[in-house]
Amino acid sequence: MLDTQLKSQLQAYLGRLQRPIRLIASLDDSQGATEMRDLLVEIAGLSDLVSFDDSGTDARKPSFLIAPQGSDQGVRFAAIPLGHEFTSLVLALLWTGGHPPKEEAETLDAIDALKGDFSFEVYMSLSCHNCPDVVQALSLMAIRNPAIKTVVIDGGLYQAEVEERQVLAVPMVYLNGEVFGSGRMTLQEIVAKLDVNADEREAAKLDAKDAFDVLIVGGGPAGAAAAVYAARKGIRVGVAAERFGGQTNDTMAIENYISVLETDGPKFAAALEAQVRHYDVDLMNLQRAEKLIPASEPGGLVQVQMANGATLKARSVILSTGARWRNVNVPGENEYRNKGVAYCPHCDGPLFKGKDVAVIGGGNSGVEAAIDLAGIVGHVTLIEFADALKADAVLVSKLRSLPNVTVHVNAQTTEITGAGGKVNGLSYKDRVSGEQRHVELEGVFVQIGLVPNTEWLKGTLELSRYGEIVVDAKGHTNVEGVFAAGDCTTVPYKQIVIAAGDGAKAALSAFDHLIRQPAAEAVAA
Repeated sequence: MLDTQLKSQLQAYLGRLQRPIRLIASLDDSQGATEMRDLLVEIAGLSDLVSFDDSGTDARKPSFLIAPQGSDQGVRFAAIPLGHEFTSLVLALLWTGGHPPKEEAETLDAIDALKGDFSFEVYMSLSCHNCPDVVQALSLMAIRNPAIKTVVIDGGLYQAEVEERQVLAVPMVYLNGEVFGSGRMTLQEIVAKLDVNADEREAAKLDAKDAFDVLIVGGGPAGAAAAVYAARKGIRVGVAAERFGGQTNDTMAIENYISVLETDGPKFAAALEAQVRHYDVDLMNLQRAEKLIPASEPGGLVQVQMANGATLKARSVILSTGARWRNVNVPGENEYRNKGVAYCPHCDGPLFKGKDVAVIGGGNSGVEAAIDLAGIVGHVTLIEFADALKADAVLVSKLRSLPNVTVHVNAQTTEITGAGGKVNGLSYKDRVSGEQRHVELEGVFVQIGLVPNTEWLKGTLELSRYGEIVVDAKGHTNVEGVFAAGDCTTVPYKQIVIAAGDGAKAALSAFDHLIRQPAAEAVAA
């Protein structure tokens, strides 16, 4: 199951085990069970501290439990965790064997303190790049706290179960039989959701903070670059981010960031955070801003009110709140979200294997999604509002060469239809003839661009008709002491490298603003 290189790497990792662990398999006569047995036997052969037995009696077969010797407390994989989940398997082995996780003590203490009965089931696919974060978070929680049980389920291996539960997006998490959440979630987000007093404690901590010289709202490439450039000036810098890394967390491949030949979004986001933490930056993650209050007088403090009730203060503020996927805003989209309506073809595509799906959008994102899906699903119908596809010519040529793709241009999506709680089709209007048409299918992937995360700023500073923050060449907004950078602004071409440059520019502008304040105050006096 494992090639020579993987075996060598795994054996080195297993050398860090501090106590014996067991791999307890519940098997049947399926091909999956045979592959699972082979993998577990192979792992057990790499360390004297790992043992394997097939005495498990779990209802899900095939599956296996990783537990310390003499205990049945651990994490269960109803999966053969290779592909994107191989790292999750390695970490589960290490943590169960006593190797300490690289998490803040405060987070680990919060996990240990959780009281109740928490039974998690997380559905994932081996090609999903967002799933490992959730799998690893819930695995760690089950390994540390006896009140928590976690089962990791491969939707491809348990297709009947997925269809019965109508799981049409991954990662999908159930808690005690009820939907807990879907999409990428960090360990801190999950713990905060379970800890009912977390918001109150966090708000008190934020309120107690002294004013920052520069407060950055948003932690994507623009916010990270702004933090690094501001911190290097030796001033007091804070970053309040709803999700550090921003939209890069949801990006599969990054191949155009200068000096980085190729990486993926989660790795890139982790690298951003590591560089910011290298400097003396107060990083406040999982914090959503709700209101901007400009300074009451020149040189005064700008305030940012947070969703948990806290207020942060700063001599200058950089807004880098980024953007999110744009909704098509037709009947059925919200109703069938995660029930056939999806936004990540890399994550959710495998759940539609052999089925008919649609992609809405003919730009690069839409055409790339259609090409990707065509290798998995039965048929792809691409719907584009304009009279021609807007993607790069090389992508359009590739798309046109695929035998299981149909393209409709001049097509206005009017409704996403469904029955029995899941998508069953898409209706569109032919913009030339005016004729209404319907396509029967089981999934719809929306790929029509971005909308800036600026709704909370309406009425406070100048926004364009598209909701973008209006900035000048140096990142100034029309509010004194407030700057903006990245995809939330009017700067053209929403690209990672442009956002990063924008963030650096905004930080330099904010610093220039700060060093001029004392002189201005002296003149006024």
